[in-house]
Amino acid sequence: MDNVAKHILKDVTLEEIAPRVKERSPIDHWSSAVLLERAAYLKKLARFGDGSASETLREYPRHLAMLSFRSRDGDAETHRNFATILFVLAGAATLVTGGTLTHARTVGPGETRGDSIEGGDRLGLKCGDVAHVPAGLPHQLLVAGETTVTCLVIKVEEA
Repeated sequence: MDNVAKHILKDVTLEEIAPRVKERSPIDHWSSAVLLERAAYLKKLARFGDGSASETLREYPRHLAMLSFRSRDGDAETHRNFATILFVLAGAATLVTGGTLTHARTVGPGETRGDSIEGGDRLGLKCGDVAHVPAGLPHQLLVAGETTVTCLVIKVEEA
């Protein structure tokens, strides 16, 4: 991570926005205000990078919660063992699913990425929408023009 990104991330951490009590509660809670405030920092990171930034909020035994900001198209991807649930918190995007990844490459165990999807189905997503992408289904988020999208992403193991 470059120095600009480290400085921005150092500005506010999740613990500063939503401090934890000494005894860890079994419940994790992130209000929309907290998530959108954190997304503002991801937006700063995205400006200095490739137009996208994300962070893992919490990892659990069979799923994880992430926050994602995009001002550009995402990579096309397939997760062999993980479903992806997208909760659109702000903005809009087009979700492309199915079809075939172009220029597919393996990036990790069960993880394949590509430049785009050929022959997929398109679904417009806007603030408040939720989409479930099952494990093994190619998917890609497209962001048009000056539009941005912020999503809470839950990846759930389906193996």
